Amino acid sequence: MNDWLPAWCRKHLDSVPRDTLFQVTSISTVFGLRLADGAEVVVKGRPDDGRAASCVDAQSQLAKSGFPCARTLTEVIGVGDLAVHAEEYRPGGEVLHGDGPGVAVRYAEVFARLMAALTDVAVPPPLPNPRWIRWDHRDPGLWPAIDLLDDRDQSSVPSHVVETAERVRNRLLATDLPCVLGHGDFEAQNLRWHGTGIWLVHDWDSLTWQPEAALVGAASGSFASSGQPTLAPIDASEAFLAAYQHFRRRPFTPEELEVAWAASLWPPAHNARWEALHGDPPLAVTALREQAAERLIRGKA
Repeated sequence: MNDWLPAWCRKHLDSVPRDTLFQVTSISTVFGLRLADGAEVVVKGRPDDGRAASCVDAQSQLAKSGFPCARTLTEVIGVGDLAVHAEEYRPGGEVLHGDGPGVAVRYAEVFARLMAALTDVAVPPPLPNPRWIRWDHRDPGLWPAIDLLDDRDQSSVPSHVVETAERVRNRLLATDLPCVLGHGDFEAQNLRWHGTGIWLVHDWDSLTWQPEAALVGAASGSFASSGQPTLAPIDASEAFLAAYQHFRRRPFTPEELEVAWAASLWPPAHNARWEALHGDPPLAVTALREQAAERLIRGKA
């Protein structure tokens, strides 16, 4: 347990931690805590890059509207170089596994509901966007600046990954579609289900400001990832895109469909680069080799 955490809980939650239910560290450090007063809460701390306040405010508005996400208990509070907030602990539910068209439709329905709910949320754009969906960066070179990747030997990244990323980025930067709020990490591991119904959507740290079609496209490729991320099959992405338009009751324009297909390739390109630089199993690398050509054609990239 971090040294600052007991005092933080006492000040902002009127109690102190009694038990640690879980602790997970990725970009954020997440503590599941049982407090001395019996309340069970989650406290999240992440490097303060200016995004957190908008993400937490949006999550709070969504929870109040009835969307299935955890209710926030505090606003974002600075602790040194961290942005920290607390939310209710909502355990339970199961991950919905699978990458076929039928599973894709179920995820698309949730994503359509999510995007519709976000149209009523007013927060400053949560910029910069998460690094795996940040094709709009202004850093030099192809990729957004990420020290833990940039400091490694870039020659290990396969040429087809670099070429795919270049073509996708050029296509996405060429569109003038308006940006909206959306979930930028819509993976199976970030959702929980009770039977056929959605129970909870996690990871609002990944709120993103990109064109709707691009967000839908990215989700159509990432929805099936429940561990090391990869890329859903093309027919599943096709089913996801069709179902999303159906549930939103708005067909995409040809331009939006192109942007969606192009955007489906940026997260796996980022993930493929990560795999190559870290020596991880080449799931995204292989998926790009097998699927990029067709997706690039559909995206006119």
